[in-house]
Amino acid sequence: MSKTQEYNVFAFRAIDEPELCEQYIDGHVKVLTDYGITNVTTNNNLWAKNPNIYCVVAQDNQSKVLVGGVRIQIADGIHPLPVEEAVGKMDGTIYSKVTHYALNGGIGESCGLWISKKVKNLGISRYLMWASISSAIQLNFSTMLGICAGYTLKLFGEIGFVIDESLGNHGDFPYPNSNYIAHVIGILNAITIETAAQSDKDVMLSLRDTPNQTRIEINRGFKSTISYQLVYDNVSQVNYKAIDNNTIV
Repeated sequence: MSKTQEYNVFAFRAIDEPELCEQYIDGHVKVLTDYGITNVTTNNNLWAKNPNIYCVVAQDNQSKVLVGGVRIQIADGIHPLPVEEAVGKMDGTIYSKVTHYALNGGIGESCGLWISKKVKNLGISRYLMWASISSAIQLNFSTMLGICAGYTLKLFGEIGFVIDESLGNHGDFPYPNSNYIAHVIGILNAITIETAAQSDKDVMLSLRDTPNQTRIEINRGFKSTISYQLVYDNVSQVNYKAIDNNTIV
């Protein structure tokens, strides 16, 4: 087994940490560019000023450089969720779905996941998603959704996401361009996370109960020491203002 790597995985509200948000944006843009993706509709820096966005990032413990991140955006009726911007023109029923869930327990989207190439195969994507989903209990919403690519569908299924086949072509969309197929996915209950595989669910419940803890994680023979710090210092109050009274179609 290779040498143990050490990383910090921690949570913050975007508007409280503008410098970290800049690092997040730079890292995300670099990864997308490395893969030749330049037209992602949700790839901009406006989210960093939204009080209803919360980030979880992975930081190399030695260099303090960010090596990955993911964020949660809570629907407020003012700022469209990334999934609405991405697929709304292809299937407008996404808008009524978001409104329905926003008015019935609240809804947040898991978005903007990126991992630096230098930590490929370490399992950082899974650790970030564990941390983000477990921390969501602090943000007072009950439904989580998102978009994932085909190559990450297995991971997202294991941590509890399911494809919403009522949207697009049985849940499939050409996104970010015609060369790729993305899936609209959702955790039907972000509180119980009942659709997650038991092993993943056990870790997420542990991180929920003890948000500050250190774990030894092993992925494909790579061993990592992860220091999780998952308490949000500030949480905004969301007052969703529905644009209309559409129901799920």
